[in-house]
Amino acid sequence: MAETPTDAALKVTPLHAAHIAAGARMVPFAGYDMPVQYPLGVLQEHLWTREHAGLFDVSHMGQARLRGADPLAAFEAVTPGAFRGLKPGRQKYSVLLNAQGGIVDDLMAGRPDDDGLFVVVNGACKDNDFAVMAQALAGQVEIERLEDRALLAIQGPEAAAVFQAHVPAAAGMAFMDARALSGFGVDLLVSRTGYTGEDGYEISIPAHAAEAVWNTLLSDPRVKPIGLGARDSLRLEAGLPLYGHDLDETVSPIEGDLGFCVSKKRTEALAYPGAARIAREMAQGPARDRVALRVLEGAPAREGAQIADASGALIGVVTSGGFSPCLKGGIALGFVPPAHASPGTRLAVIVRGKPQPCDVVTSPFVPHRYVRK
Repeated sequence: MAETPTDAALKVTPLHAAHIAAGARMVPFAGYDMPVQYPLGVLQEHLWTREHAGLFDVSHMGQARLRGADPLAAFEAVTPGAFRGLKPGRQKYSVLLNAQGGIVDDLMAGRPDDDGLFVVVNGACKDNDFAVMAQALAGQVEIERLEDRALLAIQGPEAAAVFQAHVPAAAGMAFMDARALSGFGVDLLVSRTGYTGEDGYEISIPAHAAEAVWNTLLSDPRVKPIGLGARDSLRLEAGLPLYGHDLDETVSPIEGDLGFCVSKKRTEALAYPGAARIAREMAQGPARDRVALRVLEGAPAREGAQIADASGALIGVVTSGGFSPCLKGGIALGFVPPAHASPGTRLAVIVRGKPQPCDVVTSPFVPHRYVRK
């Protein structure tokens, strides 16, 4: 979690008072005072989300509209995806790249309506992200940061039924659909997505209505509030990378196992920042691969733990790691050379100076349950 110098410097989301009232333990995160857990506790919050519906405050993230003559084409100047063909009502996962092909941030960009491109970026990166976009896209788009909107996520096998009871039009949406809808008496920007591996929705809502919507959703017995602790363990089980840990400005989309968001044609045309490196890695393979590791014995390996091969030689590092409540054991993401990246490869993680056996496994650790068309 991000370090913040003093509590006085922390920002708060529109739901801050609601978190305090619910007994949340608050911590500094991405410059905000955020709930890490509620009285239920991280383990039970995690399991509740996997079994029922968890409600998350992600209002610290950056929301913006990109408007211009052709914002979809303009956006391709800073991302490796093919956005010109993005259909109304759809969104894409993508990455913002630097000149070396490293990831400045990962993001979602979609067309919930006809009002340009709606972009959501990570909270800790948002100021830099929008500055990078503004400089690169000057004269092509105008960027309006939506500081007056909150962002909620409801996730889990019962999340859709809960949300659709209040917003029936959301029932027709599938994974990665995005729509401008009405609900709870206000305008909503809704996407059927999330970062837990579960089905659910992310809901952008006017800040003034956030607490009322939060309380309305929580009044359903199937829903409980979920903090940052369980959010992290859920995304780790889902095999999803966390920016600032598994991704950074040295990691390319190919190294980061995000090749699905890279357009081959645009890469061959060298049509975005760092495309030469990414084209080379696509053709020859990267110097390192992000892998999923199942720890077979001992304590979970945490970020920074070294990874060794069968001979004991140090070959890589864990970038995210922890205990899996569903698998009841240690899991981790990390980087190793391609020769050691195949599922089934036996490696070791060094925990408290001792090697513990682990296997490279296929990601995700826990199957995704997205609703697809």
